Amino acid sequence: QVQVVESGGGSVQAGGSLKLSCTASGRTFITHAMAWFRQAPGKEREFVAAISTKTGSYQYYPDSVQGRFTISRGNDANTNYLQMDSLTPEDSAVYYCATGNRLGIAYADKSTAYDYWGRGTQVTVSS
Repeated sequence: QVQVVESGGGSVQAGGSLKLSCTASGRTFITHAMAWFRQAPGKEREFVAAISTKTGSYQYYPDSVQGRFTISRGNDANTNYLQMDSLTPEDSAVYYCATGNRLGIAYADKSTAYDYWGRGTQVTVSS
């Protein structure tokens, strides 16, 4: 099994920044990608970013966060960071980190491609 833990959420004013962290532990050798999704009340879970874990060479973003959010690999393959800049109230949500063994653009934005999920961390952006 793989355990996933997120941290770094909080409250910030519009235009501000937050940095989320995600660490996976356990049988992490079976995973090749890590991703962030978010879910606001009453809305479906939305893809935010993904990264290849072994080298960090591949990153994927939806248009809604492209240029504002940056996902990066930590010093080891089991940690990643999500730097979120120019935040708006529409970015408010619970942010979930996930990891899985499917890598590539065909899978990056699909929640079903990830097998292990954290419990989420709340991000609140006030106007």
